[in-house]
Amino acid sequence: MRFSSETSVDGVREQLFFLGEIPGVLWTPEGAVSPRPLIVVGHGGGRHKKDPDVVHLARRFVFECGFAVVAVDVPGHGDRPVVEEYNRIAADNQARVQAGEDLAPLIAGFQAMVARQTVPEWQAVVDEVQRLDHVGAGPVGYWGISLGCGLGVPFVAAEPRVQAAVLGLGGVLGKREDAARVTVPVEFLVQWDDERVPRDQSLALFDALASADKTLHANPGKHGEVPAFEHDSTVRFFARHLA
Repeated sequence: MRFSSETSVDGVREQLFFLGEIPGVLWTPEGAVSPRPLIVVGHGGGRHKKDPDVVHLARRFVFECGFAVVAVDVPGHGDRPVVEEYNRIAADNQARVQAGEDLAPLIAGFQAMVARQTVPEWQAVVDEVQRLDHVGAGPVGYWGISLGCGLGVPFVAAEPRVQAAVLGLGGVLGKREDAARVTVPVEFLVQWDDERVPRDQSLALFDALASADKTLHANPGKHGEVPAFEHDSTVRFFARHLA
């Protein structure tokens, strides 16, 4: 792991890094020296590791809970190189939707392909980050909605260090088997008027999660209209399950 920059603002230390070719960012309390919970954040489609929503949530985890938070750019996003194959698939999917095909199965197929790369990448990032003295091998949580859910369900299913997860804005297509292996506490977000993920697909994914402790948070609005108060609930959820 190679750190490329470091800043501190209001008691929150931010370190940009590269793990091989993977660009990421780590937030920790300024002056932290002992093990603490780590939250892995998966950004949404078309966004990146320092998306304003990611930064806002990360700073809250650090400032209010004393957690560490890590986020990396998904392939083809942020500071990662363009993936021509992904661009070709995206253009093909757009043409197929315009020709009358359903969007949800196309999204599911694309996310499953990307997850085969991101799951081992994220596991390697957790390995390296937890070797740092100011993070340590504490409990791990995962937060990701939309694309972050599509990649997060297989990650949570595969990673035994994850002890709690916030997921949502994702459908069951292509994820049922992974969801059946998710047994940790989950808070799941649904936008009732989601134009990208059919409501029945979201509810089916929630049902497919094998967690005994899971809660459904359904709010009116479209895909990108998750209410700000859900961040408050997210912070309380992880404080309860990881602290």
